[in-house]
Amino acid sequence: MTLHQLEYIIAIDRHRNFAKAAAELGITQPTLSSLLQKLENELDVRIFERSNKHVRPTAIGQKILLQAAKTVTEADRIAELVAEEKGMVAGTLDLSVGPTVAPYILPRFIKTYTRMFPDVRLSIAEMKAEAMLDAVHTGRLDAGIASGGRSHDGILEIPLYTEPFWVYIAESCWRKLPVFRPENLEHEQMWVMKESQCLRDSAFSFCKARGVGRRIYEAGSIGTLVRIVDENGGFTIIPEMHLPLLTDRQRENVRRIEGGYRSQRRVSIYIREDFVRERLLNSIAETLVSIVPKNFFDERILKYGIRL
Repeated sequence: MTLHQLEYIIAIDRHRNFAKAAAELGITQPTLSSLLQKLENELDVRIFERSNKHVRPTAIGQKILLQAAKTVTEADRIAELVAEEKGMVAGTLDLSVGPTVAPYILPRFIKTYTRMFPDVRLSIAEMKAEAMLDAVHTGRLDAGIASGGRSHDGILEIPLYTEPFWVYIAESCWRKLPVFRPENLEHEQMWVMKESQCLRDSAFSFCKARGVGRRIYEAGSIGTLVRIVDENGGFTIIPEMHLPLLTDRQRENVRRIEGGYRSQRRVSIYIREDFVRERLLNSIAETLVSIVPKNFFDERILKYGIRL
């Protein structure tokens, strides 16, 4: 069994089509079929079920493909580790950014990272937390950036920065309030973002403190929440990096949260516990430091970067 054979079956699985897989690999379809047959004979198992209509892995084939992906990934990283030891930041970076963080960092992150680290082949996917953690754990991703406080066996969380929340209040509320205090809004509607635990937790911490028994409405994005408040009244909470996306008129409806209420979220990077590419991690941190307000960062990140 060779690495090339593992790369071949990964390509077949990716395309579920021999002609497309062969084209990607730069070989003929009969050659690819012959190489697969040779590997199956060597292992004495059938990796793929194939017919005129479909190609799909068998039950044992799925297990083999999972291990093959890990093996090829680790083999590819040997050259990257050597480059890193020589002080170079090169190779591939397969990264995921969570949907509640992506709108605020991705546009500038892509532009800045590719300029600062041109020798890295950057690939970014937007994934929800559980899918991201699973992809990091299985080696399909090098790292993921998402709100903090998530746990997964074999995954290490490294806090990057902490972002404050602000309150966005409908104009009809704001005109009556010089500052925002949760107890002042007992009869108002609060709107929270669906599937954003960091936002939900922060919202509920002061919602419960003021003892409101009204319904909690859910929306799919911060932008939607702001528009709902504009049309329906009430209030929501928004991360500070959303403020530049508001109109001048909308910014007049933003207030800090007064009092001792939790009003922030931690943004972290998630990696496998056995991850060793420290320079690559620091390339991510350095890029974020250049585009995210520096006062958000822990002093240790600013001074020392990430240490594994």
